Amino acid sequence: MVAAAREADARENEAQLVAFHLAGEVYGVDIALINEIIRLREITRIPRAPADVEGVINLRGKIVPILDLRLRLGLPPVARDNATRIIVIEMAECTVGMIVDGVTGVMRLPESGIEPPSKLVSDVQENYIRGVGKSDDTLVILLNLPNILRLEPETVRLAAAVAAPPQ
Repeated sequence: MVAAAREADARENEAQLVAFHLAGEVYGVDIALINEIIRLREITRIPRAPADVEGVINLRGKIVPILDLRLRLGLPPVARDNATRIIVIEMAECTVGMIVDGVTGVMRLPESGIEPPSKLVSDVQENYIRGVGKSDDTLVILLNLPNILRLEPETVRLAAAVAAPPQ
């Protein structure tokens, strides 16, 4: 009984994440923010959108803006392959997709094992990184999605215009 209570307490102090790869590194985001993970599909470009906004997709009748996470994080672009996925995020009544190199799966990290970003990291990088955790021998970079997914108002307006039915 006591062991079960300790295990429940330990689980409450764990971060449950979806882990994915970008540029050979492992990143993680809070699983509660993820709506679904889908295969890469055709993306409709939005004129005059920022370079890291790939365009929009139609996901079961809902128009979803797609962000190239590599470009947003300042990483070099690569050819996409069968492992490339779109992680669809629901946050603040907004749905956004992020293109990643591949999804590893769900992992748990103890909150006590997550360290804040180093002071040596630039301000921009620090705003995007929530912390760094360790799973076995792998370092996992935890992303601060609210800061990363701030889409420019013009991009949101353009995506809404694409989603609007013709008049």
